[in-house]
Amino acid sequence: MTERVAIMGAAGRDFHDFNVRFRGAPPAERVVAFTRAPGQNLGEAESGDPGGTENGDPGGTGNGDPGETENGETADRPCYPPGLAGPGYGEGIPVVPESELEAVVTGAHPAVPDAGADRVVFSYSDVSHEAVMHAASRALAAGADFELLGPETMQVALDTPVLAVDAVRTGCGKSSIARGLADALDARGADVAVVREPMPYGDLLDERAERFATPADLDAADLTLEEREEYAWHVEAGHPVHAGVDYEAVLANAAAEADVIVWDGGNNELPFAVPDVHLVLTDPTRPGHELRYHPGEANLRAADAVCLTKLAAAEPEGIATVEENVRETVPEEAPVLRAESVVSVPDPGRIEGARVLVIEDGPTVTHGDAAHGAATVAARRYGAAECVDPEPAAVGSVAETLAEYDHLDRVLPAMGYTDAQVAELEATVGGCDADLVLAGTPCDVSRVLDVDAPVVDVDYRFDPVGWSFEKFVADRAGALGLTE
Repeated sequence: MTERVAIMGAAGRDFHDFNVRFRGAPPAERVVAFTRAPGQNLGEAESGDPGGTENGDPGGTGNGDPGETENGETADRPCYPPGLAGPGYGEGIPVVPESELEAVVTGAHPAVPDAGADRVVFSYSDVSHEAVMHAASRALAAGADFELLGPETMQVALDTPVLAVDAVRTGCGKSSIARGLADALDARGADVAVVREPMPYGDLLDERAERFATPADLDAADLTLEEREEYAWHVEAGHPVHAGVDYEAVLANAAAEADVIVWDGGNNELPFAVPDVHLVLTDPTRPGHELRYHPGEANLRAADAVCLTKLAAAEPEGIATVEENVRETVPEEAPVLRAESVVSVPDPGRIEGARVLVIEDGPTVTHGDAAHGAATVAARRYGAAECVDPEPAAVGSVAETLAEYDHLDRVLPAMGYTDAQVAELEATVGGCDADLVLAGTPCDVSRVLDVDAPVVDVDYRFDPVGWSFEKFVADRAGALGLTE
């Protein structure tokens, strides 16, 4: 008998799990549907169907655009396309809202032609352990088994060495640390390629395996704000970024041009490639989260080295809690490092006495639960007269985001996953009576948003305390295939 499988996810890890575990599997095993996360950061995807990316943000599947998909289905009923699903999936794989999981399992869902699911595979990142078990309870109560795929199943093995940088939660500083390590590798003469976790917002076939080497590449690809946030730093540093949907192809492309791959993982996701060196970041401003979120705790337990970030912003008790949890969890031989955040702006005098609108990295301050980011720090440090409250001016999905994440105070998340959402973000910024906009996101928002107020980009990085990126690389030269 054929065992039928449903995969729970948010248009990222779930697609990867299918590609490496189920694509080309024997006929006795068949994926009948993906369930799609409700929008955690914004309301609806362009198709009108609740959407999600790996971190739960709205995004498209299938083609993601209004009109017909390649298999003739309309965009309000998205699917994982046949060109990616492979043999045996001539009509693609239906993608349905997660709220309809029970109907998929019991065989009552009208959009799922293969009746019922015997097993549910959970493929999310950055969710609480409690949320994982709520999902398990739903699957079990509906009559299905429940499964998590482990690293040996979902990680791709490569001949090219992989230095993986990931975290216990989103917003710990992965990209900054990854950038520093990539620079250190470059200084040793190694050709470096950065691989980022998937963010499939448009046509999945077009985004099968992408490469970005210049700012012009980012512009030409019509990327979302979040994608720009994750790619821009690396590209500006001269390190090409590989991303996409099919990570066997993505990683193969990166390996073909690099001596070392730096995996800059999304959220707190497991590395998609087998790491030769595995550095995991923790955040003492959110003490205890390192043991309460999936798969962040798994990363921590598998770490070769751990780094505590944001030391100046954390309370001493928070630092002590994280240190204690790390020491009780990671292997004894794994070093515990520290890194301090450094925030700067090109002209601090412009901030002093000004009324500023703070824009922060979206995922960090929404589902990452952080109250603020680098722009708020810069506003306080450089003497802003006031941080303007964006809520009265917020429209559409921006207003919904601020209402949902009520821990945010005078912070505007940089959320823009569709043209309509970017327009709503522009309208919100335009409705705020601010002297200037402080942008604490890695991307240049002025390339995306057309606003009247001047935009000041806040630069932030993490400086090692008592160690260096160069020494970290040198100490692991053998594992990374470098000349000692």
